[in-house]
Amino acid sequence: MSSLQKYFDPETLAHIQPLGLRAMTLVEGLMAGLHRSPLRGQSIEFAQHREYAAGDDLRQVDWKVFAKSDRYYVKQYEDETNLVCYPMIDVSESMAYRGASAPMSKFDYAQLIACAIAFVVINQQDSSGLITFSDGVEQWLPATNASHIFEDFVRVLEDTAPRRPTDLEAVLKEVVQRLPRPVMLILITDALERGTAWYDALKMARFAGHDLIVVQVLDQDEIQFPFDRRTRFVGLEGLPEAVTDPAMIAAAYRRAMAQEMEGLRRACLQTEADFYRATTNQSLVQFLPDLLAQRLLRRGSG
Repeated sequence: MSSLQKYFDPETLAHIQPLGLRAMTLVEGLMAGLHRSPLRGQSIEFAQHREYAAGDDLRQVDWKVFAKSDRYYVKQYEDETNLVCYPMIDVSESMAYRGASAPMSKFDYAQLIACAIAFVVINQQDSSGLITFSDGVEQWLPATNASHIFEDFVRVLEDTAPRRPTDLEAVLKEVVQRLPRPVMLILITDALERGTAWYDALKMARFAGHDLIVVQVLDQDEIQFPFDRRTRFVGLEGLPEAVTDPAMIAAAYRRAMAQEMEGLRRACLQTEADFYRATTNQSLVQFLPDLLAQRLLRRGSG
């Protein structure tokens, strides 16, 4: 394992306590890796209009808007706007699951993703908040770029334990109502809520103008179903216990799980939400730098 790779390895990170130190270990590796790989070829995209102010470049005046409104507006680009980002962590009961061979629970893994995102956003003078949710919003840290936000972030997560069922539609409805303007929402969740709830919830948030990224975190056991002897399965989020022979249900389970995973991917595609999937034994280097570089880092930052 390379010196940089160890920063992203769940086996290594799982042995580092407390969460603040674990998160900073990951962030140290992220920043080192991003410095080695400068962004290239990014364009600066038009974001919005704002009223002309003395000293603005007249070349940026939008004369089409002036013709319609008789007022001067200049084009504002992405590099001039402040990114407001809210990692949203699922803290429902199912996120506590940790398979026998997994280095950490889904919730532990989700915490690291959220901490890394928040640190990078704040480090480039943008604003990050935090939302934790189950069947409703549990904790809400308003977005800011103040230096204390990362410590507040870690403190909230250290004091949080997964519980209760999930109701994403109710959560996003509340979030949309509480946010005064569109932001970037990064949902970090196992996404085990069934039915059309995901599609309906994502569509609602997108209709409100929010930029969405979904990061699905699963335990490898939930995908592979490796059980080979009579097992007592403990129900989560209101489901009953079941004692059964895994061989009798393995094929049907894997088919159903594959359908659920594909359904989520399609829901994200249809609602134009970026989608990432990770398992808790997977190195974060396999997707996290890509997520940060494509969606969160400004050109020339770092």
